[in-house]
Amino acid sequence: MEFQDLCTFETFQQFWSHYGYEGKLEDMIEQEFSRTKGMTYLDHAAATLYPESLLRDYCQDISRNVYGNPHSRNPSSRLTHDTLERVRYRILQHFNTTPEEYSVIFTSGSTAALKVVAESFPWRAPSDREAGSYFSYLTDNHTSVVGIRGKTFSQGVVTLPVSPQALEDRAKDKAQGDDDICQTPHLFCYPAQSNFSGWKYPLNYVTGIQGRCLYPACDHPGRWFVLLDAASHISCSPLDLHNCPADFVPISFYKLFGFPTGLGALLVHNNAASMLKKAYFGGGTAAAYLSGEDYYIHATNISDRFEDGTVAFLDIIAINHAFDALYRITGGMHCIQQHTFGLARYTYMLLSSLCHGNKRPVAQMYTQGQFESPSTQGAILNFNLVDSHGQIIGYSKVERMASLYNIHLRTGCFCNTGACQYFLGITDQQMKRNVQAGHVCGDSIDLVNGQPTGSVRVSFGYMSTFEDCQKFLNFVLECFVEKPVTLNHVKLEKLRTATAACCHISEAPLMQITAREEEKVDEKEKPSDTSLKGHAQGSAYTLTNIYIYPIKSCAAFEVYNWPVGPHGLLYDRCWMVVNRNGVCLSQKREPSLCLVQPQVHLSSNKLLLQAPGMDTISVPLKNTSDMRSRYKGCQSKVCGDRVEAVDCGDEAASWFSDFLGQPCRLISQNPNFSRDTKKKSIEGATTPSLSLVNEAQYLMINSASVQLIQELMSSRQENSMGDQQLDTKNITSRFRTNFIIAGVEAFEEDNWSHLVIGNTRFVVTGHCGRCHMVGVDQETGAKTKEPLLSLSTYRTGKVTFGVYLMHQLSAGTTAVLSAGSIVQPEQNGS
Repeated sequence: MEFQDLCTFETFQQFWSHYGYEGKLEDMIEQEFSRTKGMTYLDHAAATLYPESLLRDYCQDISRNVYGNPHSRNPSSRLTHDTLERVRYRILQHFNTTPEEYSVIFTSGSTAALKVVAESFPWRAPSDREAGSYFSYLTDNHTSVVGIRGKTFSQGVVTLPVSPQALEDRAKDKAQGDDDICQTPHLFCYPAQSNFSGWKYPLNYVTGIQGRCLYPACDHPGRWFVLLDAASHISCSPLDLHNCPADFVPISFYKLFGFPTGLGALLVHNNAASMLKKAYFGGGTAAAYLSGEDYYIHATNISDRFEDGTVAFLDIIAINHAFDALYRITGGMHCIQQHTFGLARYTYMLLSSLCHGNKRPVAQMYTQGQFESPSTQGAILNFNLVDSHGQIIGYSKVERMASLYNIHLRTGCFCNTGACQYFLGITDQQMKRNVQAGHVCGDSIDLVNGQPTGSVRVSFGYMSTFEDCQKFLNFVLECFVEKPVTLNHVKLEKLRTATAACCHISEAPLMQITAREEEKVDEKEKPSDTSLKGHAQGSAYTLTNIYIYPIKSCAAFEVYNWPVGPHGLLYDRCWMVVNRNGVCLSQKREPSLCLVQPQVHLSSNKLLLQAPGMDTISVPLKNTSDMRSRYKGCQSKVCGDRVEAVDCGDEAASWFSDFLGQPCRLISQNPNFSRDTKKKSIEGATTPSLSLVNEAQYLMINSASVQLIQELMSSRQENSMGDQQLDTKNITSRFRTNFIIAGVEAFEEDNWSHLVIGNTRFVVTGHCGRCHMVGVDQETGAKTKEPLLSLSTYRTGKVTFGVYLMHQLSAGTTAVLSAGSIVQPEQNGS
């Protein structure tokens, strides 16, 4: 078979079956990367390309929303803060970990993330009693990792470079175990993927070093921490930090998305976070300090402690859109890994088999394997071209010629001197002589005394195509091969028949919603008006109304006999609307949410959605196997707490997006996810858990207190609403309560500690500090200053209204609450 016969897509498919994504790759390129037409971009390891939809969605986002400084507390700042927290969660989700395991510290790039570790790691100088810390690193490491020794050298820390061979050759047969005597901290650094050759080092090196099985940890007692440089690896490969618990993981986002640049992060395992020590403190990192003396208390949160000043919040917001685009276009990192590895493997097979007319090879390849599997080799190809006499062709010449063909590649040592020396066989003495000859990093001196000072690197990204491979190979053939072209058929056949370990694409398991036994209740059964009036007029305290709010911040749904679930009233705040960044939308930001009227129908398993000008649609109350196959899990945040949720599908998302006039989605809480209350625990009962409520399971208000507020509002002549007077029903709806009680003096409930409604006992956990949401008219969505203005004037220094409740149910018990039930309170101290 001739070389040109191999440069066909049909031949490529014989070598590797994974190409492209679900849609046609050519259509995606036309839609997202039309600017690359006529260009062959093969420098993705340096910076990949961003899709056009990322920029469109991002620009639309920041042009429609006002994002303030996250260190402030006004509404625009809270929007920024919540969006940034959502991005942190999404980053951790991408690496299959959680905020319970890792924290995200935003930096200006992976180099800045490495600098954070260098400056805050508790290096220990040697003493008479014990040896000092070791800073050890694999010689195949980026300059920014090796540069940590510039910090450690002045502190007496021993620098210990380790070759890839020594790491395992000098390993011990078993773990050395914990050393209770010596707790000296040491740091070992290695790349998940070499940015020079694309070789992937085993991720189990992390636990091997931490457990002191591998060299040098096995020879040196103390506590070993691992820094896994993931900057090169994450561009085209998945990284599972749950199975690879490195202590520190620096990343750069432009390697993964192409945009934004100048933004990275340090992922810190929470077990290692407390040992990082920081001297400098900038704005936002201090919990308290004095300007006149050396008194300083650092922020408790690890991210706040290390993010000096205001983070690049607009750039961070772009990451959310970058994730959206990446997953929408490709389906995920497993798909990207299969696609890019196939292109790199095919190019490697042909280039390494290509020969001049005299049978001499055209390329000298620099790789630690033969591109057997995407689990051991990334989408990077490193080589030097060789003429028919066996002489290296300088990489500068190759680069200049490639530019004429509009082929974008990279040459030199790629900020990895250790790998460059190893593969090119350059000794330390030769490196020094090259410097004396005038060669420095980044220049065009490619040969010194006929020996190469660097090499050529081509690298692929998720938008790379077979045509890119084809154009590059034809470029080599046309410019650097002495004709007639020949092939090393023995090598080609060996590579061709080698079985590459294919990565099977496995979707992350969808979060499942399990069926829950519900007490059968007819939600339409309403007690008679006479029974309610009788209770209200008597001396007994009475529960007059029960409301649930199925969708957070949407309209109330009044019920009369209703079951109590593990989180409170069944289906109360079980759903919420989030914007395109996954941030919860409330009436503070979208007052028109109050016009959405959800109705729960237990018998038909449906949540009906109604709103002015919109057709009625329904969402299932319970998840089914069909839904689990279509709907994806997601994360969001409620009142500072992370919640796991299930997306409710495109129909509901489109309905809310049309009604609110902005892209958004409806999500429901995953019932398998437990969110504990922040309020005080209840003795003798199971730990209370919450739905998507802010503070507690229930909110109760007193109708007499509402009446008093209504009278205060009526007496205010300066009321900004002019002659318009609000009735008690309108005022009551603004406080969005679950329970209304009658037969009580105004604000008497402030002094209660417990109460019993029917047969269910509740504990009072606190008062509701009212926010400006009560200024939203629940019938029209209009914003006013009342009733908050009258409330704040009447209760100066204590703007609270209503009390929070938690139920006291033993595990496994059920209850039903009914309007008209007697309420029996207990006073504080009684």
